[in-house]
Amino acid sequence: MARAMQPIPDDDPPPPSWRQRPRPVGFEISYALEGDTLVVDSTRKVDRVRLSAVEQVRYTYAPSNVSSKGFKTQLRLSDGKTITFGNLSWRSLTDMDRDDAGYHAFVSALAAAIAQANPRARFVAGKPPLLWGALATVSALSLLMLAFFTGRALLQGTHSTALLGLLLAAASYWQVKPMVMLNKPRELALGEVPDDLVPGRRA
Repeated sequence: MARAMQPIPDDDPPPPSWRQRPRPVGFEISYALEGDTLVVDSTRKVDRVRLSAVEQVRYTYAPSNVSSKGFKTQLRLSDGKTITFGNLSWRSLTDMDRDDAGYHAFVSALAAAIAQANPRARFVAGKPPLLWGALATVSALSLLMLAFFTGRALLQGTHSTALLGLLLAAASYWQVKPMVMLNKPRELALGEVPDDLVPGRRA
C-alpha cells in the first residue's frame, strides 16, 4: 500500500527583506536579498540588481512633514542610477508606520552583502559636502536673522514680538540642529552601518 510522502521541513530562514510605501499615494515597494542580487518589486515591475554594481552606499537623515524620525539609505549603481528607501512607510495622507528594528536588520544585511560583492564600494554618511555646506549656511543665516529680529524687538520694547521671535528661534533650532549635525558628511568603513543614521539596532 502506497504511503503519502511526508513533506521535508524547510528550515532555511526567509531572505532579508523590507517593504515600504514611500509616498502617501502609490504602490508599496518591496526589497529582498537573493544571494548577491537585490530584488526590487514595485508591483508594476520587478528589477534584479547585482550588488557588485553598487558603487556607493549613502545614509542620511531625512525627516518628513509628518515625522522627524525619517532616515534613508541610497544605493548608487555603476550606470548612474540610484535606489533609495527609508524607515518610514505611509499608511494614509496623514499617518506613517515606523519599524526601525526591521529597517536596521535589512540595511545591515544589505550592507554586508554589498561589501562582499564589491569590496571597492564606498560607504558614506550625510549629505554630499557642497549640499551640506549650503544647508549649514542657510540654517545659520536663518537663525541669525531670527536672533536679530528678537533683539531689535527687545530694544524697541515690543516684548510680545520678542517672545514670538524667541519661540520661532527655539522651534527652528530644534528642527535645524539634527538636520545639520546628522547629515554632516563623513566616510565610513566598508560595510559599516552607523547607528545614528540607521536606528533600530537590537541590543
